[in-house]
Amino acid sequence: MNDSDGGLSRRDFLKLSGLGLLGLFTRARPLSFFSEALPHADLGAGAASEPPLQGRVISNALWAYNAPSPKSQPVKFYWRDLLVDIDSAAIDDDASAYNRVWYKLADGSYLYSGWVQPVRTLLNEAVAIPKAGALGEISVPYTDAYKSPDPSSKFAYRLYYESTHWVLESVAGSDGSAWYRLLDDKFDDFYFIPARHARILPRAELEPISPDLSPRQKRIEVRLGAQLVLAYEAERVVFATRAATGAILRAGTYTTPIGRFSTYHKRPSRHMAAGDLAASGFDLPGVPWVLYIKDNGVSLHGTYWHNDFGRPRSHGCVNLSPSAARWIYRWSLPSVAPEKPYKYEFANATRVDVTE
Repeated sequence: MNDSDGGLSRRDFLKLSGLGLLGLFTRARPLSFFSEALPHADLGAGAASEPPLQGRVISNALWAYNAPSPKSQPVKFYWRDLLVDIDSAAIDDDASAYNRVWYKLADGSYLYSGWVQPVRTLLNEAVAIPKAGALGEISVPYTDAYKSPDPSSKFAYRLYYESTHWVLESVAGSDGSAWYRLLDDKFDDFYFIPARHARILPRAELEPISPDLSPRQKRIEVRLGAQLVLAYEAERVVFATRAATGAILRAGTYTTPIGRFSTYHKRPSRHMAAGDLAASGFDLPGVPWVLYIKDNGVSLHGTYWHNDFGRPRSHGCVNLSPSAARWIYRWSLPSVAPEKPYKYEFANATRVDVTE
């Protein structure tokens, strides 16, 4: 792919790929793309000091092919949590595919993007944690959490890149290294991870976007047919991303409800497990950037367990990439103070219209 394919630069191509927006631009262009609204989505090569882009295999079993198409020749087999080096992105020639993005690997083979999470490895210095706690984001492909700050203690969970967690304190581990104690907000429990595997998010990355606008000037639209989420300021679209909404599954019907709602309950992190619509039998710690719109658990939120946007596939929620969910979380109302783990507010919540 060259820098001018379809009038789309390589940088924007990679941004769109990371946010699941590329399908909007591989045929006609029905919506404008505002790249300044997507500051965390760049999958292209960064500064020399930036860790290289890799992919974590999400599927239990995944074939790499010799071309960006499932009709091409399979050449290598991968399984869950293996890491691969991503060289670039490519487009399947099948115009009917809802997700045409494939990742070209360093060895020249291709993996379907829907089952590969783009990741980097960023190691961090431990920092002092305020008394109220702080929000941390996993900054490595995955890290294992334990019941004590000791890798020989009981295993708790494997936590994945860009999942978010409420950090309560920094403690010394069994080997003298720094560990963070994390809150399990679902089961009122705790577990520990090496501090270098989580990045404490600075206030600047949590500040509201467009804070001067009144609540009535902001609106979110979820288009189920197009699998799109749009953010409006007045009647102007300022943000667009692809989504994966509720589906009819073998286990039952979990379609996202149609109607008018609001983002009355927001939290930057949530452990979703059995009983939550997003999980439905799964156990998902650290679901990032959650905006609840119904009291039965329907929400918009970031997703680290798949990267396959553009078709219904969830148990009722609106799945977004972590970068897209973060933007909508910061932009929507009510704003959640960085030192707070959640906020309820009906009066000034952002309106959400879910349409067919």
